[in-house]
Amino acid sequence: MKYIKYAIFSMLLVLMVGCKKTSVDGSSRKSFQESINDMASSLPTLKQVKFNEALYILKTFGVEADGDVAEIAALGKLLDGKNTAEIFAMADQVAQKNGIAWSSTAPPSLGEMNIFGNEVASEKDPNDIDAAALNIVVRNIAGDSLTGSKGLIIVPQLVDNNGNRVEFEGAALETVMEVSSGGTKLSTSKNLMQDPAFRGFTILYAKLPKEKIFENKIDIKLSVKTTKKVLQMIKTGIPVNGNALYTPPAPVTSDSTQVNQIPEAAPGLENPPAPTTTPKATGDPKAAVSKFLSNISSQNLRAAFDASENPNWGSYERFSNPNSGFGSVKNINVKNIAVPYHKDNSANVNVTYDVTDKNGKTTSLNVTYGLKAVNNNWKITTYKINNSQK
Repeated sequence: MKYIKYAIFSMLLVLMVGCKKTSVDGSSRKSFQESINDMASSLPTLKQVKFNEALYILKTFGVEADGDVAEIAALGKLLDGKNTAEIFAMADQVAQKNGIAWSSTAPPSLGEMNIFGNEVASEKDPNDIDAAALNIVVRNIAGDSLTGSKGLIIVPQLVDNNGNRVEFEGAALETVMEVSSGGTKLSTSKNLMQDPAFRGFTILYAKLPKEKIFENKIDIKLSVKTTKKVLQMIKTGIPVNGNALYTPPAPVTSDSTQVNQIPEAAPGLENPPAPTTTPKATGDPKAAVSKFLSNISSQNLRAAFDASENPNWGSYERFSNPNSGFGSVKNINVKNIAVPYHKDNSANVNVTYDVTDKNGKTTSLNVTYGLKAVNNNWKITTYKINNSQK
């Protein structure tokens, strides 16, 4: 009888081991977490730590999503059906692509990582850093004597209330840098800050399009995520070397003897088809936006609405609504207007102005208007508020 009990117990143990998943099940968050736990439990202790690090690298840098819930869902889809070796290989590729000093074959370096969150607090959280603020250090990358500097190095530093650098080690702080100019977002980069010796981000001028750089200056927004808070800092008006910015090659023009040739009629057609032309607005996009704002300020809302084709504004009734639309505006005072981007059929116009509503409340806005050419006229198609202060 005792033999039968042992035999049944052994069979159950084999069945339990056999039920463990060896690849990711991304069908749901629960299935994803259970499969990850099964896969991790089959690894040696140090390899389990590296496995969690690999998952963290992929969650932070391998998927595009906003917020932990969305990132986990995207990661589950990315890894569905993948085994442990494939996950390590993917993490190595992502780390190398993003310039992160991490390797699946190196010793553990990112501390205790759990993409699903720690259910039990660890004795020490390496990401729980007591920092009061963020400091940004900007350094030039030397170039030759003809073209000058070829880029910038942007280094974030965690500091205390006295502005002194905070010392820490063994962390894995998600660090994000956004680069913009004149209200137009140019790029977003991510990395991991593990200690105060963090090398920062590199901006190469050869990768910045000259046509999108306003007055040869860029703005930098940096954020560093610790366990308890996200530290942010914005540094505006950083000068760049305009001579080193990327300029697209000039378009190749046809031979002058071929430019105005009339195509021959195809068999069976009396007249050849007319050549297609790209729509081109004849006016100034700055003047178009100035007129739009003037019409809003004087409550000539029909004229303002007719000068736009922005689907987000909807119907004229919604556009001119006296409570939630432009019908609530009493006055607009324009302080600055600039055109950082202008092509034949599209343009961006940045405007800084004070808008006063009918209750007497004034708000300072910095807005980017996107325009496109329609029937030789400029139409406002997008509207983005970059900054708002009351």
